[in-house]
Amino acid sequence: MSMYGRDPWGGPLEIHAADSATDDDRSRNLQDFDRAAMSRNLDETQQSWLLGPTEQKKKKYVDLGCIIVSRKIFKWTIGCILAAALLAGFITMIVKLAPRHKHHSPPPDNYTLALRKALMFFNAQKSGKLPKHNNVSWRGNSCLQDGKSDDSTMFKNLVGGYYDAGDAIKFNFPQSFALTMLSWSVIEYSAKYEAAGELNHVKDIIKWGTDYLLKTFNNSADTIDRIAAQVGKGDTSGGPEPNDHYCWVRPEDIDYDRPVTECHSCSDLAAEMSAALASASIVFKDNKAYSQKLAHGARTLFKFSRDQRGRYSVGNEAENFYNSTGYWDEFIWGAAWLYYATGNSSYLQLATTPGLAKHAGAFWGGPDYGVLSWNNKLTGAQVLLSRMRLFLSPGYPYEEILRTFHNQTSIIMCSYLPIFTSFNRTKGGLIQLNHGKPQPLQYVVNAAFLATLFSDYLAAADTPGWYCGPNFYSTDVLRKFAETQIDYILGKNPRKMSYVVGYGNHYPKRVHHRGASIPKNKVKYNCKGGWKWRDSSKANPNTIVGAMVAGPDKHDGFHDVRSNYNYTEPTLAGNAGLVAALVALSGDRDVGVDKNTLFSAVPPMFPTPPPPPAPWRP
Repeated sequence: MSMYGRDPWGGPLEIHAADSATDDDRSRNLQDFDRAAMSRNLDETQQSWLLGPTEQKKKKYVDLGCIIVSRKIFKWTIGCILAAALLAGFITMIVKLAPRHKHHSPPPDNYTLALRKALMFFNAQKSGKLPKHNNVSWRGNSCLQDGKSDDSTMFKNLVGGYYDAGDAIKFNFPQSFALTMLSWSVIEYSAKYEAAGELNHVKDIIKWGTDYLLKTFNNSADTIDRIAAQVGKGDTSGGPEPNDHYCWVRPEDIDYDRPVTECHSCSDLAAEMSAALASASIVFKDNKAYSQKLAHGARTLFKFSRDQRGRYSVGNEAENFYNSTGYWDEFIWGAAWLYYATGNSSYLQLATTPGLAKHAGAFWGGPDYGVLSWNNKLTGAQVLLSRMRLFLSPGYPYEEILRTFHNQTSIIMCSYLPIFTSFNRTKGGLIQLNHGKPQPLQYVVNAAFLATLFSDYLAAADTPGWYCGPNFYSTDVLRKFAETQIDYILGKNPRKMSYVVGYGNHYPKRVHHRGASIPKNKVKYNCKGGWKWRDSSKANPNTIVGAMVAGPDKHDGFHDVRSNYNYTEPTLAGNAGLVAALVALSGDRDVGVDKNTLFSAVPPMFPTPPPPPAPWRP
């Protein structure tokens, strides 16, 4: 059956309903009609109707398992990855083979170099079983029976700690002061120790001392009735009984009994030991258990110092070596450190009691006013508490005495300047804080530390200087004072000699020190047998690196003679002040004090304000 219709483009169109032709045939026939129709111009729409979909060339694919991609895209991707890998390898090879121009850090300054050596002195002074990496080849284990050899004492384990100077006595009073000074310097200048690569070293030095101090009293108790004040004996009468002054032997060869001196009424010693443990507890605040142990021991010792009043050196051997003239300054010093360590305001109330300051000599001056030493802590306490006023300003009821201490600190800093005549100076420029008496350097280094520290306090408080009477002085003047004094000690003096052993090319070679003066030759000398080394004019066979000797006389003169301890003997307290001054002056001047660590346990001075009220809603 045929059905005729009208061709919409003008021609007859026949459609066979029962046509058995295939789709391809129909498509071909349609294409024939299309070609006939192309004799006329067709618009775009009409062309699309006729032409239909164009025949596309079949694409080849790659089956990657998870996806199917075009082979062409696959090849391009692999090629790009290989090219990138080759380029990266080529660049890496160029970088590795190219000559490297390293940007070396600037060489360490003189103060940093001297600091590293000054710390080594403490390694040479260690008593007991030495750590493996003590780095002093001529030292070994010594005095491992301390405490056990004395039946009269309850303290049976007093091994450890530090020998005080050139002998083998362990005096707790100057040793504790040395540890307090080292801890103070770490709290203020930990970043500078870190930059010098000595932070872990100095913390090890402090811990060696505090571990020993914890053995000298019942540190687990809240109340005690005695402490060990000294180990060893220093009889200077010249008697035949073996002791630590009569016998000139290496500490490793000591085989005589070493008595322990106990004290039951020793406020100055106990308060100084308390300051040492309290300051160290801040140094080790990241070691919570050890820090709390130190703080507890500090509280126990301070309670003992307040309950059992008395000077530790009265009527015993220490009076000849480290005589304490009073304990009021240690009360202020110890209370200040305990407040910083615990945050307990009762300690701050005690430290700022006017009566205590009066007894300590804060209002009457005197020849030693402003001189920080193992005996007089008042100046250090004044600077330490001035810090609180500068940074925290606690106000009532502490403001009156804190303002007084701040003003007195300013006066003390003025007294250090050469334009004032509080202290004489040698022709070479060394300040005579002990008024021309022997062993001046231990006082000079403490003053240099305090001057640098106070200048850094002012800088941290955005204060450019301070007043001496009507005249205003820049903090640079204080720092210059400290630099000139330390430079003198390091060699800028009339003798062109460094008074720190091992620093520079010209330094003392006959240091008054038993261990350094006797060769490590496996020969054990008896008490008198070692005298030949004491009296020898030859240089010490062992160099005690970092030891600051006692120093020159008031005429800048110095005698490098082993038998004269007033020139050539180093001490723990002296070297601690040297270390503190050196780290304060070392490194980048823009790196000042750590403002916050000292206050880490101090609670907020003022109550936290209440939160704002909720917004009003109609």
